[in-house]
This record gives sequence, structure tokens and C-alpha cells, in this order.
Amino acid sequence: MTERLTPDEIGRAVALLRAGELVAFGTETVYGLGADACNGRAVAAIYAAKGRPSFNPLICHFADAATAFRYVRANALAEKLAAKFWPGPLTLVLPRAADCLVSQLAGAGLPTLAVRVPAQPVAHRLLAAFGGPVAAPSANRSGRISPTTAAHVLAELEGRIAAVLDSGPCPVGVESTVLDLSGETPVLLRPGGVTLEALQAEIGPIARASGEVAAPIAPGMLASHYAPGLPVRLNAARLEPGEALLAFGPPLPGAALCFQLSATRDLTEAAARLFEGLRALDAEAPARGLTRIAVQPVPAQGLGLAINDRLTRAAAPR
Repeated sequence: MTERLTPDEIGRAVALLRAGELVAFGTETVYGLGADACNGRAVAAIYAAKGRPSFNPLICHFADAATAFRYVRANALAEKLAAKFWPGPLTLVLPRAADCLVSQLAGAGLPTLAVRVPAQPVAHRLLAAFGGPVAAPSANRSGRISPTTAAHVLAELEGRIAAVLDSGPCPVGVESTVLDLSGETPVLLRPGGVTLEALQAEIGPIARASGEVAAPIAPGMLASHYAPGLPVRLNAARLEPGEALLAFGPPLPGAALCFQLSATRDLTEAAARLFEGLRALDAEAPARGLTRIAVQPVPAQGLGLAINDRLTRAAAPR
């Protein structure tokens, strides 16, 4: 049985992590499934619990930038972005340090490592108390909708992990932005909680990763990801028979079942509600005889870039 811990039980969560157990915890983005990143058996247990392909690398979480940069080779751009956006929803991919103790499995055997310093207070306390890197992909079955509450974690992983540290709902609601700084040119691998516009304001032009990848160098790059059980149809201008509606702004007429991301078309609100909405429709639609989720268009700017990325992967062929 999976323990449900309160923020006052961080000591118990740390003890479980040090014993090689899996502990889910909330960040400002989504709930992560944490393990001691330097313990190969614990990292392997993440892949087993999630059913995650072992070629898909994990993000390592740290309490502060100084600790993170002991495990990777940080360059000037990394230091500048860390000073601006850490703690926060930004992941940097950098070359592993020569003496990096993080399990090779956590980085999928690559010469790089994805590192982040989350801003959520409970997560920070957990990481500071643990004192080392915690590998933590989203705390859900591989390819499924990411969890933004402890209840979502338990619905996916009850009995498969030792504990979930209930940190409340996740305010950002989509995963961190992933930026590759391991080469000569910065490359955006995954849009997320820090917008592309904000990054470019700090460091100038950033290239975009394009196309499906067979062996990703960061999480969230597989074509089919974040997927509900029902098929998803994007950019719906009208409802078709048998469809539930994920609305953004005034809803399309005729919806028998509707989840509103943001009635005022606020992208921050929509990002925070995205995974909750997909879960809610996926759970309720079949009981009403509905077989697909239609999604109203969301503008691809600011946080809309991250929202559209998640929706595109949710709608991809399984």
C-alpha cells in the first residue's frame, strides 16, 4: 500500500528515498516520481513502476543551483539562466561532470544530464533534507496524463510506489521547459513553464527541436505522450457526434460534456487546468456514451506553446 504523507512528514519521505524506495512529490509543474538518482536500483524501479522505456532519460532535481552544477559542466549561459529562472520550471541539459555520481540509467546512458531546481516549497524542503540529486519524471504510467494532485498519483500508481508526499495542487500545471545547452547553440527541446519569449529575452535566439525522435535526450520528446485513454481531436471548430469538449473561451455549442480550461482565454489558467481537464473528460465521457475528446484552438504563444505541445502529443497515434 502506498503511504500518503503530509508536508510535516518530509523526514519519512527522505528516509524512504535513502532506502532506495520511490516517493512521489509535488512541484510547481506536476508531481514527480522521485528516487535517489545515484542509486541504480532505485532509478530502475522508476522505469518499472511507470512502464517507461529505458532510453527515455529522467530529470534530476536539486535544492539549489550550486548543488546541481556539481553534477554537470555549467557554461556561462547556464549560469545566467539559473540566476534568472531557478528556482523555477526550467530544466537545463548539460554535459555530465567527469565525477558525476548520478546513475547512467537516469541519463539513459547519454553524456548529458537534465537538471532542475524546483520552486515549490515542499519540494525544496524535501530536496534540501535529502541533500543530493533526486531523479523524478512525472508520477504517472508512461505516456499517460501527468498528475497535478496527490490523488492523481494514487489513481495511477497506488501499490506500485512507497509513498506520495501530498504537496497540494500544482500551480503551473505543465512540465518544465527543457533547454539543451550542451552544444554550440541553445535548443528548445520541450516548451513548458518558462516561455520561449522569456528565455530569448535573456540569451537571444534559441533553435527549436523538430520532428519525432527515436532516442530522446530529454523527457517529453516522444511523439505520443500525455495521452488519455480516449482519442483526442485538436483545433475543433465544431463538435462531431460522440465528442466531449475541452473548451478554451466560449464553448462550442452542443457539448454533452465540457471541461473549461479558461472562460477568459487566460493561458496561465489553462495550463494549470490542462491535465486535470483531460483526466476529467477521459473518466466521465465513456459513461455518457462519448468516444472522443475535441479540443478548441489555443494560441501558440507564451504558455500556449507548451499547452499545444502537450495536446499534440496527447492526440498523436498510439
